[in-house]
Amino acid sequence: MDIFFKIACATAGEAQGWIEAFDHAKQQAEYELSRGGCTRDKLNIEAEINLEGHRPRVRRYAHELKRLIRIGQGPETLLRQSSKFANGFEEGTGDAFDAHQWKCVLTMGGIRIFEDVSDCKNVKDVLAKSVGVIDATADTVFEVLLNTERQKRQEWDMLMCNLELVDSYDGHYDVVYGTYDPKYLSWWHSKQDFIFTRQWFRGQDGTYTILQFPALHKKKPKRSGYRRAKVNPSTWEIRNLNAPVASNSPKCLVTHTLEIHSASWHQWKNNKRSKFERSIPYALLCQVAGLKEYIAANPALHQEYATTIVQSKISDGSTSNYEYEDEMEDEFYDAVAGESSSSDEESDNDLKLDKGPRVKLKNVSWAISTLALKRTAAPDLSEELDPHVTPITIRTSNFRGSLRKGKDDNDIDCWASPSGKGFMIRGKNYLTDTSKVVGGDPLLQLIAVDWFAVNKSVDGIALHPKCLVQSEVGKKLPFILVINLQVPAKPNYSLVLYYAADRPINKDSLLSKFVDGSDAFRDSRFKLIPRIVEGYWMVKRAVGTKACLLGKAVTCKYFRQDNFLEIDVDIGSSSVARGIIGLVLGYVTSLVIDLAILIEAREEEELPEYILGTVRLNHLKIESAVPLEV
Repeated sequence: MDIFFKIACATAGEAQGWIEAFDHAKQQAEYELSRGGCTRDKLNIEAEINLEGHRPRVRRYAHELKRLIRIGQGPETLLRQSSKFANGFEEGTGDAFDAHQWKCVLTMGGIRIFEDVSDCKNVKDVLAKSVGVIDATADTVFEVLLNTERQKRQEWDMLMCNLELVDSYDGHYDVVYGTYDPKYLSWWHSKQDFIFTRQWFRGQDGTYTILQFPALHKKKPKRSGYRRAKVNPSTWEIRNLNAPVASNSPKCLVTHTLEIHSASWHQWKNNKRSKFERSIPYALLCQVAGLKEYIAANPALHQEYATTIVQSKISDGSTSNYEYEDEMEDEFYDAVAGESSSSDEESDNDLKLDKGPRVKLKNVSWAISTLALKRTAAPDLSEELDPHVTPITIRTSNFRGSLRKGKDDNDIDCWASPSGKGFMIRGKNYLTDTSKVVGGDPLLQLIAVDWFAVNKSVDGIALHPKCLVQSEVGKKLPFILVINLQVPAKPNYSLVLYYAADRPINKDSLLSKFVDGSDAFRDSRFKLIPRIVEGYWMVKRAVGTKACLLGKAVTCKYFRQDNFLEIDVDIGSSSVARGIIGLVLGYVTSLVIDLAILIEAREEEELPEYILGTVRLNHLKIESAVPLEV
């Protein structure tokens, strides 16, 4: 008897996402079953998924789907995972410069402990992190880390081994309650308890990020006989590394970053007898070492989830199909200082394209030449716009948006247009050596920004009679790119960015192919790089600095008419994106945010990449949003 599933989908794109997710999970299950060498257990790739008969096969398939869904509710996250095999994506650890400067202050148990020594306005707290390489996949470490089962957890976690799940939301956010006996850590005689939230998401390169905040919950009021402790805010990053060519053993880099009161931290550094090793921050930093030893002592963990590449059968016919191959792991896994830190992390040493010869980091001269490539100037943009037309002069004073342009760097609740020097983009030789270069000046000029409050998400905002695109001066511009970032909240908001070209678009350019191409092509190329220039470090970790193919992460709608292209970005279409933007909105008045918009370059003739436009949002105020009547 055949069994069929029916899943209701709002759009064709959502249905395609579920199809690809099931296809990927099926292939993953088939691969793992095939490793046992028993051909009768293999799934027939050409046939429908059979949920009858072989129970281990069904359980393995169900486990794969359960794991994929757990890392973020909804098909958009599942699509993001499988799409990396059919489409290009950023393999490095970041595409924007980070201000942190990490200095190693201690090594213990196979891990390194760092302190952020960069100049910081907030001297009350210190950032510290523990870093270790674990012989397992990121998936395995993620599952072990989130598991609250006491018997397993007490084998590696000296602090949080007695946990209870209080609540769970949206498949990627939960509330956890825990207790511990302080005799191993402090001089307190009473037992202590704590509550914290965990929010996790998976990046387009397979990297997991987990945010942990101290919390309150009505289901867990203070208990008699227990002292309520405040767990340090912290983040986890779990990133796959490539194993050596001669080895099939998976590896991942695990980084645990936490906020420590500066007085306690400096007291320990200046006086080794201060018993820092009996403090809660010390126990938290030791969690990486505990994970490392626990997984090493349980070989079944890293054998069960061996690393593989599963090629999705579903691919966009309008894009190139890249296949990735393993590469020799880099000698250094973690960057520890300023600008060089960012540059090292931006190198895409995790995965290499099979177009052209592979390049290995074998000596210092290669590293120096790579660093030089990254600092190369921006590409020549003269061919993207029509070179035979005289450029017009665009004065931003002629255009008015509801959000005003900033007077200087100290101004607040305003926008600016920074250069692209804070971002890393694909260089001319990216297809052969994955080198990146510092971004240059944007091709398009940011002329205005609107900050609207709306009852519900608004598409086609460029057609609104009060929109500057419909003004007389707007109609005279050769081309306008309108980016409508739809922010889910109560009420909803729209951040609308207007970018203008001083000449018509060259019909033979990549920009023309994007502007007048299919939605599928646009989805596969529309890329955004975020950068939190100033703000709370947890928000920086949540947002990250990695390029994101927006069309693969959230729902994007495209509207081409007259002299403009509008892109409506529905951030609320992804539960993961909703969680991140919710965190950003909570701190937005203290943030300086830079965004860079690009068309991803994948073919040799499209390289080097260039930045379409940038925007800087200085300490944006929620209440300054102007109501928009539709």
